[in-house]
Formats: sequence, C-alpha cells, structure tokens
Amino acid sequence: MNGASGEVEIRFLTAEDAEVYYAVRAEALESEPEAFSSSPEEHSKLDLNEIRRRLAGDPANNFVAGAFVGGKLSGTAGFHRQTGPKTRHKGMVWGVYLAASLRGKGIGRRMMTILLERASKIEGVEQIMISVSTTRDAARGLYQSLGFKPFAIELRALKVNGKYVDEEYMVMRVS
Repeated sequence: MNGASGEVEIRFLTAEDAEVYYAVRAEALESEPEAFSSSPEEHSKLDLNEIRRRLAGDPANNFVAGAFVGGKLSGTAGFHRQTGPKTRHKGMVWGVYLAASLRGKGIGRRMMTILLERASKIEGVEQIMISVSTTRDAARGLYQSLGFKPFAIELRALKVNGKYVDEEYMVMRVS
C-alpha cells in the first residue's frame, strides 16, 4: 500500500523502535492534546530505557502497532490486556495516532485491523474496549466501522487548557 509519502508498512514495535516511538508519541501528545489523557509533560519524564522496557515487556498481552510510511514511523496504536483474575477477559486499545497528513487514506484502518486481529487471538480475551474524545468524529466513525459499540460517555473526562472534553467508551466483543 502506498501513502502520501511512500510505501506503507504496518508492524509491531520492538524495543529497538524506542527512539522513533518516543518521538511520535511526543508529536501526538503535542498536536492532539484533546485526544489523549497523557500530557507532553508526563511523556517527557520517561527515558528511553523505560520506553524500551514497555515495548518489550509482555508481547503476548501488551503491544504497539506502528505505521511506517516511507520508512518513517507515522502512526501508532497500542493494546493492553487487563491482568487481574476478574478482568483478564478484557483488553484496551490505547494511544491511537496517525499523522494528520496521512489521515483518510486507509492507513489508520489497516493499523487498527492488524492490532485487533492480534488482540482477538489472545486466548481468554472476550472483549476489547477503546475510549475516544467526543470531538473526534472521524476516529469514532472508524472505531464503529471496525465493530466497536458505544456504551457510555464520561462527561468532562479531560480538562485541556481550561476546556472540558467528554470521552466516549466503546466495546467490541471477541468471538
């Protein structure tokens, strides 16, 4: 598949991708503050060893898909399986981001599809959740088209620069 700037490769990140992931995550938090509960300040306190540890930690239950366009990491989406004995049947998609210039080209859909395919094959995972700011219509539409169903809205979930942002929670049942 070709993107605006070249060939598109979707693959799962490893500890060796820590530097480029760190940079893209910082870009995401800076450029889309209403889309993430994490802040650029929190992210800047992480060192590369912590990022490497997180990317390599438990690849069977926690992983990050990356969209590389023309060899450059331009998008990410993470998955985390709950660890408690009463919640291990659930997983959460987090940190979904794609550079603005690449949106609307099917790259985000492809990245999410690959992430969800892997997550849905984890033995014992029965449902996958995602949350999205209600101001993100395109993202909400993508998630619904992938099979997520809305089940709740948290009012005033985030406060960004003095403005409140509501968060919609969605779930996908895994067969």
